[in-house]
Amino acid sequence: MKPYRYIYLAIAVIILASCESTNIPSKSQPNAIPATPLQKTVTLNNNFKIASGQTVYVPVYSHIYHHNKQEIFELAVTLSVRNTDLTNPIVITSVRYYNSEGKLVKQYLERPIQLDALASTDFFINRNDSSGGLGANFIVEWVAQTEISEPIVEAVMIGTDFQQGISFISPGRVIKSQNNDKRSPLK
Repeated sequence: MKPYRYIYLAIAVIILASCESTNIPSKSQPNAIPATPLQKTVTLNNNFKIASGQTVYVPVYSHIYHHNKQEIFELAVTLSVRNTDLTNPIVITSVRYYNSEGKLVKQYLERPIQLDALASTDFFINRNDSSGGLGANFIVEWVAQTEISEPIVEAVMIGTDFQQGISFISPGRVIKSQNNDKRSPLK
């Protein structure tokens, strides 16, 4: 009977070893790849002097029509803001999401966030969220204390159904610029 003990023990060890090597995430483990980087919040006070800044309009689509406008293809949206400056940070002061009627749907930032040189951040709208409609848009506002290279602000839309998929980008367009203005943002 002793040889059977070793066989059962060997089988138990093999089963336990194979359970440890699976990649099933547990509820207590954080995601392996975070959706967005940690956002560094900042306070803009009288010491923060604005040298440049912009308001950027980014058109996005929560869905598009297909089959002669009879069916809707739902899309997930990722808004990406990338600081292209090699040495200086920017501060994103506002990210607002508007629907087709121009009504505010969601404000993403409670406080301004800083993007260090060459850093990026993103904001996501779930594919099932149709609150924006076909004519939705983001308004992104940023400022910097020095003259910097302009950030890239764009949206990526993606959707898949069955064996069909679609993805495209929508670049932001500057609708207001603020250059060499030495006023603080609180005045």
